[in-house]
Amino acid sequence: MYDLGTRKHALALLAQGRSLNSVSKQTGVSRAAIRSWRVRLEPLPRMAPTDPGPPADEAAYAYLLGLYLGDGCLSPHPRGGHYLRIACADAWPGLLRECREAITAVRPGVGVYDEQKQGCTMITSFSRHWPRLFPQHGTGRKHERRIALAPWQQEIVDAYPWEFVRGLIHSDGCRITNWTTRLVGGERKRYEYPRYFFTNLSADITRLCTDTLDRLGVEWKAHGWNISVARSASVALMDAHIGPKY
Repeated sequence: MYDLGTRKHALALLAQGRSLNSVSKQTGVSRAAIRSWRVRLEPLPRMAPTDPGPPADEAAYAYLLGLYLGDGCLSPHPRGGHYLRIACADAWPGLLRECREAITAVRPGVGVYDEQKQGCTMITSFSRHWPRLFPQHGTGRKHERRIALAPWQQEIVDAYPWEFVRGLIHSDGCRITNWTTRLVGGERKRYEYPRYFFTNLSADITRLCTDTLDRLGVEWKAHGWNISVARSASVALMDAHIGPKY
């Protein structure tokens, strides 16, 4: 027998769109028991959840938007609503934590959980209203269709440009150290310098990145699909506001 609190917790997880299997693993309750609780409730009328409106935290949303455009997607649930999934490499535990925190800040009260994949973790959250916050959602891959910000999204990006660029770099970018050699007093010495890269196959998403860098005074160059920031003053700006993934 399970107490009422356990039942309510399990059913609340189901209401977020979680599968029977994942709820069972988290709560320790058998799938058969959870299924029976759900069946008992299904004949009851259900009120559609109220649209919570704009992002609760616009700075967190600008960062989350950058993550979504780089490595995110919305997946429909058969019974309605959508999963927001952001792929984060397991090599960067700090990125996983910041992604979870951003989702919670944007939509306080939503469930956030991990789906482990090979080499990465899908930070996942269910809501019936994610498409409202990410109108770029659509069929097909992002680089195969037009991607444009809604006016209200552009206003947020204009207000928090560094958070937006930081999300883009944390998803599809990196900070690396290049090296070369040069003659100093007749002796060849190794010279190292940092640079940032952003790589995305979508010309629209790349343009969103470079337009924002232009407004921030960051100099960049395009090398095929790669956007490179290598000038020392611009790298210093990026370091002050973004820094390497961790």
